[in-house]
Amino acid sequence: MMESAEVVIVGGGVIGASVAFHLARGGCTDVMVLDAAPRSGGGSTGRATGGFRAQFGSVPNIRLSLLSRDALRRFAEDTGVDPGYQPVGYLFLARHAAELEVLLQAQALQHAEGLHEARRVDADEARALNPALRGEIAGGAFCPTDGYIRPLKILRGYTEAARRLGVRFVFGRACTGLRVEGDAVRAVRTAGGEIAAGCVVNAAGAWAARVGEMAGVRIPVRPLRRQVALTVPCDLLPADMPMTIFCDDGFHLRVRDGRVLLLWPDEPADADPYAATVGDGWVDEVVRRAHERLPCLRDAVIDRAGCWAGLYEMSPDHHVLLGASPGVPNLYLANGSSGHGVMHAPAIGRLLSELILHGAAGSMDVHPLRPGRFDAGEPVAGSALL
Repeated sequence: MMESAEVVIVGGGVIGASVAFHLARGGCTDVMVLDAAPRSGGGSTGRATGGFRAQFGSVPNIRLSLLSRDALRRFAEDTGVDPGYQPVGYLFLARHAAELEVLLQAQALQHAEGLHEARRVDADEARALNPALRGEIAGGAFCPTDGYIRPLKILRGYTEAARRLGVRFVFGRACTGLRVEGDAVRAVRTAGGEIAAGCVVNAAGAWAARVGEMAGVRIPVRPLRRQVALTVPCDLLPADMPMTIFCDDGFHLRVRDGRVLLLWPDEPADADPYAATVGDGWVDEVVRRAHERLPCLRDAVIDRAGCWAGLYEMSPDHHVLLGASPGVPNLYLANGSSGHGVMHAPAIGRLLSELILHGAAGSMDVHPLRPGRFDAGEPVAGSALL
């Protein structure tokens, strides 16, 4: 007999798990989650650095963050797992007046959306927030309720809670195709046979476009490698140091488990866009930038064997595609979060479950995030710095 589920979710990372949990909590427990990885956490979720912020330069992303923040504050009550939310703040640094103006324009949006605690800081306060900083600073922006989360704990919380509600998770079983009849997906194909589905959720992360192709749907999401360098354990920077981000080149750093994580978003030219390797030249460059801006890190030792890379799922406007796909309305998309997937997973799971269960999202206006917005020439507008 063919397997079946009312909802089949392709992708068991944090977004897929959040969708599954919220569906089950909303009454739809006949849900199967498929993931190609052999175990939970084997994909992009486990490679995330665990930042959380509401300081964004667009209304949809600010609202997604605020909705997610509400969920994080009650996460342990809802799932039984502590998500590790640590509100130590995000400190955005401008080294030039033009960058500071962009930060302040974004902050006006944040205040209008209720993020009143976000504030402008001058150079002296920036250095007080992170005393290790050296060099020219024009000013910046700081929000004390931004901070850190634990991606794998959030994934575990949603997975375990969803399982208790009856959701089935199957790891080591990849989606190899979708059987489409007319304008609907009827089954998900796997090496172990077909699974009949009432609807399908594409939560495949960087591989979202490949899943869309199986249904003849073009999803404008591409993988983008992001690398992380880290030190061996040291006490050069405090554990509660805010995430510190330089607006001019995106260099940023944080402390996690006694190690300093160093990040710089380059534009890799990999022959394989799905490669998740770390380049020695990139490590040398990110370390150079760290030494220049925080000279105390010259005494740190880089754990080259521990450096890692993961894949962002980038959309053209750097915002998630959320909702029914054009042309195949029972194929739902939760793709293209562009590096914000873990932090927005609580909101995305809730909103997509509302769309599936009720035909509309009652928690937030998701029209600007609809998958068909690019064909309509209506991408989400927002700051390139944020």
